[in-house]
Amino acid sequence: MARRFSAPYQQEPVSSLANWARNLAVFAVVAVLVSIIIVRFGFLEIKPALATFLGALAMAALSILVGLAGFAAIWQNGTRGMSRILLAFLIDALVLAYPAYLGLQYRRLPQIHDITTDPIDPPRFEALARLRTGDGANTAVYAGLYSAEQQRQFYPEIEPVELEIPVERAYAVALQLVNKRKWLVIDERAPQPSRRVGRIEAVARTPIMGFREDVSIRVIADGEDSRVDIRSSSRYFESDLGSNAARISKFIEDLNTAAETVALKPVKKAPVVPTKPSAKTVKK
Repeated sequence: MARRFSAPYQQEPVSSLANWARNLAVFAVVAVLVSIIIVRFGFLEIKPALATFLGALAMAALSILVGLAGFAAIWQNGTRGMSRILLAFLIDALVLAYPAYLGLQYRRLPQIHDITTDPIDPPRFEALARLRTGDGANTAVYAGLYSAEQQRQFYPEIEPVELEIPVERAYAVALQLVNKRKWLVIDERAPQPSRRVGRIEAVARTPIMGFREDVSIRVIADGEDSRVDIRSSSRYFESDLGSNAARISKFIEDLNTAAETVALKPVKKAPVVPTKPSAKTVKK
């Protein structure tokens, strides 16, 4: 052991297993970045991107195995390369940490991908329906009673939003929040006096991979107040790992906060222009 820390040790060859462990870890990072670019910029369909991502995870796992074998070899024959193995382990941990978390979420959360505040009459996908035609894409039709029951059990806080502001102002607040989140607006229809229903259809993206998730928002008049219903659905995969429920919950929270702020602001009235008194006529 002593010779490993002496000058002659620096002349020992580097373990080939250590080199392979580091190279595999680097390849895994490159493959992950390529898969993210494929999804975000739409260069290929979702299946090649997913295959590339799974290949990256496999390379990271293989890098760990090779690194363990390299560690054993270094311990036995005194070759160099421990720093390369430790670097490979660090890279592998970064690559595998988030997928491992998603795996836990997959086991813990229900296998549903379509969340809405109104399961009886969910906001429809009209303009968005034309975008759900790719290979493996989920249908634009609402997932149904099973999904509604699972949602009620796991996400009981997802309910319609009742706002004490007129429908026009509620629609404006909802659209402002959509633009603030930089969702891609596909269609927007403000409520009209003859048909007081407003609709917003937009596309959101997941934070890392950038998978597309479609959002439909319906704003209707409820007397002098308004009601907002939201639907968020993954375009691909049967399980959304909780992303749609989290998106709707955060949107509801921000919508209520913004509506309270709007309700406190008085409606600006047009200034009253004083009328000039009519000139008096003098009888002659």
